Amino acid sequence: MANKNEPKLERSLKSRHVMMIAIGGAIGTGLFLGSGEAIKQAGPAIILSYLIVGIFAFFMMRALGELILADPTKHSFIELIKVYLGDRVEFIAGWMYWACWLTLAMADLTATGIYLRYWFPSLPQWVGPLVIIILLMLVNMVNVGLFGELESWFSMIKVVAILLLIGIGVVLIVMHARVNGRFVELQNLTRYGGFFPNGPVNFLMSFQMVVFAFGGIEMVGLTAGETKDPENDIPKAINSLPVRIGLFYIGSMIALMSIYPWFKIETTSSPFVQVFAAIGIPAAAGIVNFVVLTAAMSATNSAIFSTSRSLYSLARGGNAPRSFGKLSAKVVPSRALWFSSAILFVTVVLNYIMPAGIFNFIASVCTITFIYIWLILLFAHIRYRQQNPAGAAAFKMPGYPVTSWLTIVFFAAVLVVLLFSETSRIPVLVSFVFLAILAVVYEIKKRRQAQK
Repeated sequence: MANKNEPKLERSLKSRHVMMIAIGGAIGTGLFLGSGEAIKQAGPAIILSYLIVGIFAFFMMRALGELILADPTKHSFIELIKVYLGDRVEFIAGWMYWACWLTLAMADLTATGIYLRYWFPSLPQWVGPLVIIILLMLVNMVNVGLFGELESWFSMIKVVAILLLIGIGVVLIVMHARVNGRFVELQNLTRYGGFFPNGPVNFLMSFQMVVFAFGGIEMVGLTAGETKDPENDIPKAINSLPVRIGLFYIGSMIALMSIYPWFKIETTSSPFVQVFAAIGIPAAAGIVNFVVLTAAMSATNSAIFSTSRSLYSLARGGNAPRSFGKLSAKVVPSRALWFSSAILFVTVVLNYIMPAGIFNFIASVCTITFIYIWLILLFAHIRYRQQNPAGAAAFKMPGYPVTSWLTIVFFAAVLVVLLFSETSRIPVLVSFVFLAILAVVYEIKKRRQAQK
């Protein structure tokens, strides 16, 4: 456990940083690259998938927000899990969350290799991940303020790109313009096989990539210990989630499929790049490719931050080596950061061995681990409300307890659905094994502590 004389994390993140970190968590590779796979699977019905998952993601975030504001002195939601669900669950959740962000970073790093090949077709897919890991690791070593500033600019680029796509889509629809010989109009959402062209089963299977797109929104809960004004900044970031979902996800999907037939979208590159190339705006495809590359770097940047703070919280709670709980002279958990970054070099090896199928496999693993964390957060919130029936006066979970249990049932149902998909069945089973291993490791740790 940390003593009172040890340095603590600085509250260097401003309101602007927290808001943009929240946006960065909600907009990433899952939208810019993974949406191609989801569109191919569900067709225009992917719009409904984003809406449904977005609603339950919002309820999960409101539960998280109430937990955080109940005790803003906690450094992260991992410490709150320990308070309400005990040391065992904190150990499992903390290491699972660390694994969540590692797999998310691996998926995003893989995406950077794919994006760079747009300009450099002969560039090996593993080169991009190698360079970006080193670059972002050095940025995160400086201080949390630099991380927040870099993430703010990354997020701003993503927002501008999506707004530009939606704006162009609206103009083309109003002008009744043609792209590749087809009129741009809203009727294109139902023209090619209807709204559910691939049937209800494929619609349900698309939830895997949609949930993956939302992975990371809970990262706001890790900024609590480094935010200047958590009581005001965190509610603002969480309450803006429905607007972001409606505008960025649903709006961009409507624009994409109004401009470009959904069945022509390829999964090997970003749908955004494909659509801008089809529109015929000079250099637009290259610019958008830069934007989606930035989005992948943004998510990797967030991953390096999140994994280092997860290890820091685990070390403070006695569930990770003490060295991970030490801060550098710049008040950064440098040892935790170095360790997490070193694990990411596995991505370089994987992209060298199996560049073709690595993204979808890692995305499946990432989706499943994030669902586990969200379920644990929801159960922690329920335990909190059972102990504090009045809840947090300033930021209560709307519709509790009905919305809490409905959200739990929904995410549990998504896990069941993933068991029936050939691409996600093995990752689901692997995640169960990982959970069992963490439980066994915890028991071994407790026995050794008892013997001392």
